[in-house]
Amino acid sequence: MILRPYKKEDSSIICKWLSSEEELYRWSADRFNKFPLHENDIEDSYTPQIKSGRFFPLTAVNENDQVQGHFIIRYPRDDDDNTVRFGFVIVNPKLRGKGYGKEMLRLGIEYVKENLTAKRIDLGVFVNNESAKHCYEAIGFKEYNRRNCEMPIGVWECVDMELYIK
Repeated sequence: MILRPYKKEDSSIICKWLSSEEELYRWSADRFNKFPLHENDIEDSYTPQIKSGRFFPLTAVNENDQVQGHFIIRYPRDDDDNTVRFGFVIVNPKLRGKGYGKEMLRLGIEYVKENLTAKRIDLGVFVNNESAKHCYEAIGFKEYNRRNCEMPIGVWECVDMELYIK
């Protein structure tokens, strides 16, 4: 598995992985607020954010450039270069539960170390996404906060997790 910059054509592949409204919200929280996503919805959302220079969408591919997973890295605050946030973490449903998510995130941590100035990575995961929380814990993320998030389909508890880079 390697990470490469997100490409426009990745959008339609990722959209197909979101098979239910609940899955959409577990993946994107309230960032899109529509189901199903259409082919260019991700691209349309990402384009202005990429221009900021503080938003880095990455796609995990195999040796044949087949998309296996995707996530973004972003600086959540304009005045803070010490923390980045991982988000929109998703793995091809056919590959879930086989370690691909852990590998993709380990590569993401290496990407941060090699390309960005941050010393801390954080992320949020809903408690109704136990497999994702387990994945994050397995690579070293620790819980530091819990909060309720009002979603279009209900109020969900979110666990904020962090990892300090050595």
